[in-house]
Amino acid sequence: MTLPIEQYSDLLAKKNENLTALLSPFSPPSLEVFASKPSHFRMRAEFRVWHDEGDLYHIMFNQQTKERYRVDSFPIASELINKMMPLLLAEIKGNELLTRKLFQVDYLSTLSGEIAVSLLYHKKLTEEWIEQAQQLKSRLEKQGFKVQIIGRATKQKIALDCDYVEEVLPINGQNYIYRQVENSFTQPNAEMNIKMLEWARECTKNSRGDLLELYCGNGNFSIALAENFRRVLATEISKSSVQSAQYNIEKNGIDNLQIIRMSAEEFTQAMNGVREFYRLKGINLKEYECNTIFVDPPRAGLDQDTLNMVQAYERILYISCNPHTLAENLQQLCQTHRIEKAALFDQFPYTHHVESGVWLIKK
Repeated sequence: MTLPIEQYSDLLAKKNENLTALLSPFSPPSLEVFASKPSHFRMRAEFRVWHDEGDLYHIMFNQQTKERYRVDSFPIASELINKMMPLLLAEIKGNELLTRKLFQVDYLSTLSGEIAVSLLYHKKLTEEWIEQAQQLKSRLEKQGFKVQIIGRATKQKIALDCDYVEEVLPINGQNYIYRQVENSFTQPNAEMNIKMLEWARECTKNSRGDLLELYCGNGNFSIALAENFRRVLATEISKSSVQSAQYNIEKNGIDNLQIIRMSAEEFTQAMNGVREFYRLKGINLKEYECNTIFVDPPRAGLDQDTLNMVQAYERILYISCNPHTLAENLQQLCQTHRIEKAALFDQFPYTHHVESGVWLIKK
C-alpha cells in the first residue's frame, strides 16, 4: 500500500475550501487549518487475517469492489504498528492454538511507546491458549515491545496483563496521561489530538465560571481544559470510558472535575427537571455556574433538546466529526451566537472526513 503523499497539500486545500463554503452562511473568521503528518499518523488499525495453506497474513477489503487485498505494511498507521505487524505474524505462524480460527487482529498504539494487540477468534479460548499467548507476549517483550495481548471470542475477553495502554500527550509543554482501553473510542490521530486540545485551551483561556462537557469519553478534553475553569462537570454514557476518565483524572492530579455516567439526552432531562436520576445523588447541579459548554457529538450532531439547552450558554465550544450536521446545528446556534474562532483538523488524511471546531460567543 502506498500513499499519495505528494498530493497531501492539495487534498488539504480542497478540504479547507469545502469547509469554508459550508460555514460561509454563518460569517466565521478565516479557518485555522491544522495539517496532519502525511504518513504514520493513525494510532489504531484493524485487519482481517487470511489463512493460506499454513501461511497467514493481514488483509483488508476494497470498499468499492469488496475484493480482499493483502497488507504487509500500512503507512497510514503508526510506525509502532508497522513494526509489530510482521513480527506478530512470524511469532504465531505454525502455532495451532494461536492461529486456528483467528479471524482478526486489532492494534492500538501510543506516542508513549505502548501497544495493545487484540486477537479475535471464532472459537472458545482455553487455558492452553492463555499459556501460548503468555509465551507470545514474553517473546515480543524480549524484542523490545511494551505490549499487551488481549484475546476475544464470543462472550469472552481475556487480557493477559491488562486491556489498556497509557498514552502521554505533551500539551502546551505539560504531559497529560490518558489510559486508553482496547475496543473503546480514542482519538485515532494522536498528534492531531494534541493540536485540537491546544486549540480548545486557547479558545477557553481567561474563562469565568464553570464548564459543562457532554460526551466526554475518557476525559480527553475535560482533563486538558480543567485548569481554565473553576470547576468542570462532564457526562459520558460508556462504562469503560467513565472508568478510564476517573483513572485519568486521578493520574493527572485534577481536583475540579466531576464525571457523571449519563447520556447527553438524560442530562438535558435532569437540567430541565423532567426526570430525577439516582446517578445524580449527592451532586447539586445548582452549585455549578456553567456559562461555557463543550460538545463533541457523534456524527448525527446534537439532538433538538440538547441543541435547545446548549443555546442557553454564553460560550459554546463545538468539536464536530461531521461538518454537515455541524452546519445544520449552526443554523439554530447562530441565531443567538456568533463564531469567534473556527478550525479544521485533518484527523483523517486522504479521506473526505473532516474534524472541525467552532468557538461560539453569545451575541
